[in-house]
Amino acid sequence: MAPTELRDLMSQVGSGPKSAEDMNYDQAYSAFEHILSGDADPTALGGFWVANRWKRNTPEELAGFLDAMRHNSVEVASPEAVASFAPDTNPVDCGANYDGKRETALLGVAAGLVSAASGTPVVVHSGDRVPMTEGCAYRHVLSELGVETDLELEDSANMVDSVGFGFYDQSRFNPGVDALLNRRSAVGVRTFINTVETLTNPADATVHLGSFYHLSFAKRIIDTLRESRTSTVERAILFQGLEGYDDIRPGYTKVAEWSAGSKELTDYEIETANYGMSFERDDLEVGDVSADSAKITESVLSGERDDKFADAVALNAAFRIYAGGGAASLEDGLEIARETISDGKSLDGLSKLRRFA
Repeated sequence: MAPTELRDLMSQVGSGPKSAEDMNYDQAYSAFEHILSGDADPTALGGFWVANRWKRNTPEELAGFLDAMRHNSVEVASPEAVASFAPDTNPVDCGANYDGKRETALLGVAAGLVSAASGTPVVVHSGDRVPMTEGCAYRHVLSELGVETDLELEDSANMVDSVGFGFYDQSRFNPGVDALLNRRSAVGVRTFINTVETLTNPADATVHLGSFYHLSFAKRIIDTLRESRTSTVERAILFQGLEGYDDIRPGYTKVAEWSAGSKELTDYEIETANYGMSFERDDLEVGDVSADSAKITESVLSGERDDKFADAVALNAAFRIYAGGGAASLEDGLEIARETISDGKSLDGLSKLRRFA
């Protein structure tokens, strides 16, 4: 795509929220391909990002962006890379918002290790202080726990195979998007990249676990996976998450499920108090998200604490176990998660992560 073509698209997508026209798949693919090349004019790029935020992207556009990213930046997407770097197991891909959390504890490391110890492997991935929140993400909690996060792609895959829990760093597996961090910060608002980077799926898993604020967004994500020509996801479970992350929100919470071949997603509500989480969002707030989340992770896995954080970890682990097929229901997954925490197996997984290099 020539540099002027990105600017030319502005007449289509940038005429305002009501009059803007949607791009087709090929236009969206070509636009992001050009952006990832590093040749986009900074002014045109900023305008393009803001215009797409105004008009809201369709699933077809998001699929074009996603596939351009997986073809041109995500190194594990090509057949050659998959053969080298995808784990031998089929983990649950946890696609949390890369811009992280700033107020509540990040419980996904603990929940993932519980899931892994129960027999359902998990993959997480994140960047480093991604715009716009620039909050605490998976890599920051893992670093606080003494786990190496600056891993070669093959090492990330080996971590999944040997521990059942693996971390992929954005700068390693998605360098084209990582290179855009400064420009994303300068534009001052969230862009479509905040959405598609959660769907990168660096391990080419067939199960995706994610979160949403509103059900309409969950439907858009599912439709994006349907429209994608590179996605390997065959099953997706999404729920309303704390701060947009993949930690379930306390209280009445919507859940959406989808399987390949289904025309529609299935959505329902759960009351987390019925699953042991009988408290409010404020009860999960912490002062230092990275450091406090690491302390909570270790104390829950060791059995030292049996409180609201332990209950929240158990339910979040149950979702991962259920999503990956390790339990026939969320209730069964919760029982498995609690048993796994009590027998100390998940703490062994943390020890293995610390030794992994």
